[in-house]
Amino acid sequence: MKEERFDAIVVGAGPAGNAAAYTMAKNGLSVLQLERGEYPGSKNVQGAILYSDALEKLIPDFREDAPLERHVVEQRMWMMDDASHTGMHYRSHDFNEEKPNRYTIIRAQFDKWFSRRVREAGAIVLCETTVTELIRDTAGRVIGVRTDREGGVVLAGVVVLAEGVNGLVGHRAGLRAELKPGDVALAVKEMHFLPQEVIEQRFGVSGDEGVVIECMGTITRGMTGTAFLYTNRESISVGIGCMVGDPAESGVTPYSLLDAFKAHPSIRPLLAGSEVKEYAAHLIPEGGLRAMPEICGDGWVVAGDAAHLVNSVHREGSNLAMTSGRIAGETVVWLKRRREPCTAANLKEYRRRLEASFVMKDMRKYRDIPGMLHGNRQILDLYPRLMSRAAQIWLRVDGTDKRTKEGQIIGVLRKGRGFLGLLGDAVRLARAWR
Repeated sequence: MKEERFDAIVVGAGPAGNAAAYTMAKNGLSVLQLERGEYPGSKNVQGAILYSDALEKLIPDFREDAPLERHVVEQRMWMMDDASHTGMHYRSHDFNEEKPNRYTIIRAQFDKWFSRRVREAGAIVLCETTVTELIRDTAGRVIGVRTDREGGVVLAGVVVLAEGVNGLVGHRAGLRAELKPGDVALAVKEMHFLPQEVIEQRFGVSGDEGVVIECMGTITRGMTGTAFLYTNRESISVGIGCMVGDPAESGVTPYSLLDAFKAHPSIRPLLAGSEVKEYAAHLIPEGGLRAMPEICGDGWVVAGDAAHLVNSVHREGSNLAMTSGRIAGETVVWLKRRREPCTAANLKEYRRRLEASFVMKDMRKYRDIPGMLHGNRQILDLYPRLMSRAAQIWLRVDGTDKRTKEGQIIGVLRKGRGFLGLLGDAVRLARAWR
């Protein structure tokens, strides 16, 4: 690769990088996108949730040819102990709308499609290309990148870092600190394949309808984390994750958590007879607002997982990634049209626009949740047990009068946590959930 110059270089071809590259290319900027994988999505075999609003703002007609699996009509949320779950779910026929709100997708397929749309918009996409460092001028401003290709120096007016949670380029350049175990979760996932008609029968859906199940409780063995199950067209995505530092302390491995989750009496029947064809493990930034690095500077901006833009409470990531990538791209286009350089001062416009969006509003709202959960592990371990015990007492018809049952339930709560403990937990949760 000989030395060339572009309006913008995008590092990474995930949702954030694709959104940024697409936005700039479709507005006439010369864009080079660099991806270290064999192809966009090659490092993402897992299923995921796609939120249509974020993508629709970029590509209004995406439903015409995007590789979508099922649109979600039912959401289940389960609080699990070792043998049962207490849950709630919401299902509505209104979700069978002309333009559904959420879809399950296979990331490897979806990222390929998104990258094709990026190339059609005019960007140059180079895969199997690793960015080794940022290039700076004598004043310290980022003016390009160096890659592992021969003669691989490329110059640009701005570099968009959408390289994922590891953020190796940003870390080597001193733009971000090293990842802390308490700010990152390790998730392990499997794809379980079943005939389409079996999936539809087990989950009570038809056609393109799908179900999402999100779980928490004793399944993470006292560690801070959650599990999930998503229905795809002919497969089920199942996985579990917990903060990186927890397995090292507990000695419990992530894959053993996944095996136990799959064997849980509430999950096992849903996976019965399936064939596992894919397994993946990846990191998820879940430290929230307090773990966010600087997201813009002299000649550079950061988007998506590299900026720690994940709403761990609502399990949202791809929509924050695509939105931040789009806003980064729109900011660069705006500066280009005004003939203004991408200096640190000018790129603060990216931060301002991001603050005005739902992305930073939600990040600020839940900024204390990660720390609260990590410091109050009884919420994920003791409370599921208490809820299960209370439900068993109340629902068993055994000749015991209901007033006595009420007293038994109160006794379970008093013995398990105590009224002061219950009150304190409620106050801490309310303060964090603001």
